[in-house]
Amino acid sequence: MRTMKRRMLTRREWLKPSHYVSSQAGSIRAEESVSGDIMLGNRVDSDRMTGCILRRPLIGYVKSTVTEGGSAFVVEQRIEAFLHYMSAERGASKNTIDAYRNDLTRFDDFATQRRGTGVAFEAKDIERDLVTDYILWLKQQTYAPATVARKVAAVKSFCAFLLDHGDLTSNPTAAIDSPRAPKPVPRPMTTADVDALLREPQRFDTAEAIRDGAMLELMYATGMRVTELVSLNVDSMHFLPRPAFVRCLGKGAKERTIPVYEQAVAAVERYFDEARPQLLKDRPQVALFVNRRGERLTRQGFWLILKGYAKSAGIEAHVTPHTLRHSFATHMLRGGASIRDVQELLGHANVSTTQVYTQLADAHLREVYEQVHPRAH
Repeated sequence: MRTMKRRMLTRREWLKPSHYVSSQAGSIRAEESVSGDIMLGNRVDSDRMTGCILRRPLIGYVKSTVTEGGSAFVVEQRIEAFLHYMSAERGASKNTIDAYRNDLTRFDDFATQRRGTGVAFEAKDIERDLVTDYILWLKQQTYAPATVARKVAAVKSFCAFLLDHGDLTSNPTAAIDSPRAPKPVPRPMTTADVDALLREPQRFDTAEAIRDGAMLELMYATGMRVTELVSLNVDSMHFLPRPAFVRCLGKGAKERTIPVYEQAVAAVERYFDEARPQLLKDRPQVALFVNRRGERLTRQGFWLILKGYAKSAGIEAHVTPHTLRHSFATHMLRGGASIRDVQELLGHANVSTTQVYTQLADAHLREVYEQVHPRAH
């Protein structure tokens, strides 16, 4: 039987409606309706009699280089397939996808340099020694333990994906323990610092300051992640009937409803009625919080805004967007909220993630006990 020449489809060709790649077993049509199958390594055969599409695993049909015979997918190509899988099938956020891409590209670079032949590294060549060498190399760099743990976790997830899709016959990371990174204890703000931060935008009478005050109030009122905050649309806020609430889309595309206290509602209503029209200047926009160009505010933009107000308010503690989330959770627990309620408000999938805040609440309770109990001195 004559062997067909095969090559890798470029990203543009994946989406090109009329492109076909021939193979011994059939043809693969890379059109928009099945581009996901191509990226995931699934064979798509068109049944001309019924017009239906049959999908089954494809191993080694779309190739990385023009070769005689067969060869496995290069790692770079399989990384793209894995990222597509994480986004389309697992609902991973853009930030998560970006982190996976960065971590797996670093692994691919290491593997290619380790081989030293100038030939792209193939997925089938990933083995246990390579992964252990990579872990040792990571530990020799200046990465924080948490960063090393994340990069290794990315490789383990990638290898599990390759095993499921037939690129590997066994998982080379199965017997490798993940590095344990110490969980940092969150550093919440004091209630006095929170009050100072929330008052700071009120010193200015501009559209931007009104917007900033609304964002800060809403973030502390709900404990949302910064990505969730800037991703809010106009229809995410529900002012009536009272009590008001906000719907946000969290990790894994999970939606949750969070109540909003009246002071924060008033700040958002003022922004919506007074400041937002000034920033938009009649430009159409579905985003709730916008910049002076009428575009959706970014995470980086919010971080700079928060940093500026923390500095002008004279807050010495290091304040980040996640600090407000930590403060919300800690203050709620200290106020008597149950850990399950806080877990639901934060959108944590596992209550163990929320339990770190109980340490802070318990420490605060101990301080109060030492101060007020007559026999504690």
